[in-house]
Amino acid sequence: MSEWLYEDGIGEARAVLVEDGTIVEALIEVEGVGPLAGAVVEGRLTAIAIPARRGVVTLADGTEVLVEPLPREWTQGALVRIQITREAVAERDRAKRAKGRPAPDAELCEGPDLRARVAATGVTVRTLTSHEPDAFEAAGWTEMLEAAQAGVWRFVGGELRITPTPAMTLIDVDGHLEPTALAVAAATAAGRAIRAYDIAGSIGVDFPTLGGKEARTTVAMAFDAALPLPFERTAVNGFGFMQVIRPRTRASLIEHIQSDPDGYAARALLRRVEREGRTGAATLVAHPRVVAVLEQHTEWLDRLGRHLGGNIGLRRDAATPMSGGYAEPA
Repeated sequence: MSEWLYEDGIGEARAVLVEDGTIVEALIEVEGVGPLAGAVVEGRLTAIAIPARRGVVTLADGTEVLVEPLPREWTQGALVRIQITREAVAERDRAKRAKGRPAPDAELCEGPDLRARVAATGVTVRTLTSHEPDAFEAAGWTEMLEAAQAGVWRFVGGELRITPTPAMTLIDVDGHLEPTALAVAAATAAGRAIRAYDIAGSIGVDFPTLGGKEARTTVAMAFDAALPLPFERTAVNGFGFMQVIRPRTRASLIEHIQSDPDGYAARALLRRVEREGRTGAATLVAHPRVVAVLEQHTEWLDRLGRHLGGNIGLRRDAATPMSGGYAEPA
């Protein structure tokens, strides 16, 4: 049996697809990332990078969107209408602009949010509240996030090391099995990890070097069986490398967590405190970097305060680990 579990959390919405008690897909939608994929918006064409091919449209809030193809009749400074095809993606040292395409005749609209997207799959969606038993945790939520933070996916006989880069997400295989057996097990694990972490775009999987075509075909078939369409891939080459392409409309779970570890820790703290069953005013004690995030998002603290029924204060403690923040009575 499959079902989506959904939470409208403070600072982020979360959804997990659970099959037989185990998470097979995990999604996060962070507040304030800009227009969502599918949104139709207006802005000014502020730069033409390649005439009749590519330009930059700036929205009213200052968000820049890379637009391609660029209609030949569009002139710099013109007010234009576009549809968002990929949301902005944060990286460790920069943020990739959102991408869009011309949509001159489309009605202005917002893109579907996470709740709408999981509902559109046709699978039952169960919306959870903080007062209920933690079904996310029962399915392995914290373990999933910790693995995503480390960029590791373990399987019997080995593990995958998953590293987002500006060009592609790289998956390296390591283990102690015989090469063909390791590659086949890793292919299944790679398909499951890509699905679970919502990795998309260009993906490279580096298997052990395999000598024969038959072994490489077996590895590719194991991968195909583990990852639902849509995707395209190359064959596994003689060096054990395979490239995979999946449609990319937003950041993966790994990118959300690894590109913003401070924000991730802050939102995780809010989720824990929401579920502790406490009431009244409280002080959140956390690492200074986590407190700095919360100071920038007083609306998150206000929402937690309404939930608990009291004001929320903050206290820095450099000795507290990033993931070890807690609440104490005010």
